[in-house]
Amino acid sequence: MAGLHKSEFKNPLINWIDTRLPIPSLLQKEYAAFPTPRNFNYFWNFGALAMVALVIMIATGILLAMNYQPNTALAFGSVQHIMRDVNYGWLIRYIHQNGASMFFIVTFVHILRGMYYGSYKAPRELLWMLGVVILLIMMATAFMGYVLPWGQMSYWGATVITNLFSAFPYVGHAIVTWLWGGFSVSNPTLNRFFALHYLLPFVLIAVVFMHVWALHVTGSNNPLGIDPKGPQDTVPFHPYYTMKDSVGICAFLAVWAFLVFFLPNLLGDPNNFIKANPLQTPADIVPEWYFLPFYAMLRSVPNKLGGVCIMFGSILVLFFLPWLDTCKVRSARFRPVFRKLIWVWLAATVALGMVGAHKPLGFWVPLGRICTIYYFFHFLVLLPLLGAIEKTLPLPESISQAVLGRGAGPLPNAATAAPMEKA
Repeated sequence: MAGLHKSEFKNPLINWIDTRLPIPSLLQKEYAAFPTPRNFNYFWNFGALAMVALVIMIATGILLAMNYQPNTALAFGSVQHIMRDVNYGWLIRYIHQNGASMFFIVTFVHILRGMYYGSYKAPRELLWMLGVVILLIMMATAFMGYVLPWGQMSYWGATVITNLFSAFPYVGHAIVTWLWGGFSVSNPTLNRFFALHYLLPFVLIAVVFMHVWALHVTGSNNPLGIDPKGPQDTVPFHPYYTMKDSVGICAFLAVWAFLVFFLPNLLGDPNNFIKANPLQTPADIVPEWYFLPFYAMLRSVPNKLGGVCIMFGSILVLFFLPWLDTCKVRSARFRPVFRKLIWVWLAATVALGMVGAHKPLGFWVPLGRICTIYYFFHFLVLLPLLGAIEKTLPLPESISQAVLGRGAGPLPNAATAAPMEKA
């Protein structure tokens, strides 16, 4: 019939839908038969784990929003109402609360994997930049969500972080006043943060969609960092990687469940069990653990504006990573010097997290400054220099040759595998 899509599905219902709205064909092409490098390791699971975390966070967030009151007089009590009176409210809140940490863990590992294997290099620059945008949206969403329980750390954390914008000349105080909706963190602030915390995850879905779209245009990188030379280097995404992802998802959900049921407040702050009091400042204001490295950079610079610029610059520098790293070889497996230096960079970043968790006194002050300097030195000096002087190891001829060895028989791939039975 003219105007209808030609469908090959055997199931009459799916065939009828597919001829009029070819979503099943799109999913079959992009997620079932999609040719994928055959040498993925388990670090390639973390993108799927982040997607699972995002879906669960949105689902639990919608359920929590049904009972939350974005009002300074009622917010703290509404959270207690959710925990004590709403059926399974404690479970939904603990899943959401610990889910933020789980989401950041898998995202940080996903970013580290991309850095180690050079997934930011051509032709995947835009894919990488969209990933950095996802990180920024996650951080903004998490910060606003941390304010909503309206405990002591929520209130004072919001006060400290929003005040950072006052460091910008001319427009800083206007930005802070706009964020607050007045002249202090108060009811308008809480309303704005609740609205944005609810909205941003849906913006995040749109950016994730573009991220995945860009991935399917350029294809996935792989541990060797070389492009597939032909169908012998690939396998269909399903069932090979759907099964592999399923193993990772089961392990991921098991760890998440362990936190929820046995250590639900392990990653929280005791001060947030106290209702916000503008007249009583906590002894030490510490953000959530996933903000600690950036918080340490902020405090490492004596000048307020300089600290704010360094903090935002630590994320901005990631946008330019595809051009800062001038080496043509992607994977750290074939870059012996880079392979060592990226672990030094990781150690410096972890040390910054430890610095951020402590008061800026004694040993922690010089350590924070040294690690901050190295963080930027790695990106702005070492990576451009290594591209010019590092002697890389020889690359394998193809993925299949590296995986199977010379003379080994072929494995099923996206072109030669028997077609799966369609629904």
